[in-house]
Amino acid sequence: MIKVGFQGVSGSFSEEALFNYFANDIETIAFHTFEDVFIGVEKGDILYGILPIENSSTGAISDVYDLLNQYNLYIVGEKYIKVRHNLLGVKNSQLSDIKEVYSHPQAFEQSKDYLNQFTNWKLIPYYNTAKSAEYISQLNNKEIAAIGSRKASELYHLNLLAENINSNKKNTTRFVVVGSSLEINQDFNKISMVISTHHKAGALFHVLKNFAENKLNLLKIESRPIKHTPWEYYFYIDFEGHLEDPIVKDAIAHLEKDCTHFKLLGHYKGELQL
Repeated sequence: MIKVGFQGVSGSFSEEALFNYFANDIETIAFHTFEDVFIGVEKGDILYGILPIENSSTGAISDVYDLLNQYNLYIVGEKYIKVRHNLLGVKNSQLSDIKEVYSHPQAFEQSKDYLNQFTNWKLIPYYNTAKSAEYISQLNNKEIAAIGSRKASELYHLNLLAENINSNKKNTTRFVVVGSSLEINQDFNKISMVISTHHKAGALFHVLKNFAENKLNLLKIESRPIKHTPWEYYFYIDFEGHLEDPIVKDAIAHLEKDCTHFKLLGHYKGELQL
């Protein structure tokens, strides 16, 4: 049995992604923060961690990108989960009772079209959707609701006041699985890395042309500011390829030479997007 960690509490979308990715023979451990998951893997308390990295409606989860660069862990897999938000209330509560709603800021953003109908509601940011559901169940106040999953409503004995309130009905979150070692498998077809370039005209183009020249399909590029160096950025890159492919090896060699910062973040099998 292997130990796998996630951020939050039972009923979270991270836990759902965990159970969808791994086989049954696992022990799950919940952590308070994203960084706690990284620390848990680094210390060997868990073998793998699973974390949300981007959402189809609200974009990148910047804290996770920063932690991937900060810690010496590797992405070894990914999982896409359809996210369906629901408005949850305590037993016997009704929609007309609600005055406050707790949830993660991204859940508010993903459900803003629904929430805009209720201008008198106070939206209170909280750790995550499942933790919000757990919290309001403890408060047991008919005037306080949460946004969370159907599973969270069942676990914490809450009413479904409104279902599927997210604005984008194809709302999907991508999760990454992190481990302490770089893994190699013949089925792997996706590589992630983070780079920075010289702060001068054409530097990024000079680096990215390696992908075009080697006919490598660039899947994603995400920028994050470099702390203490204003207006300079790290670039997180996903592309199709296998680390043992000579073309990929050549491209990576050029990237390492041309970049001021280069870090390989992972090699894994890309999942078909939902």
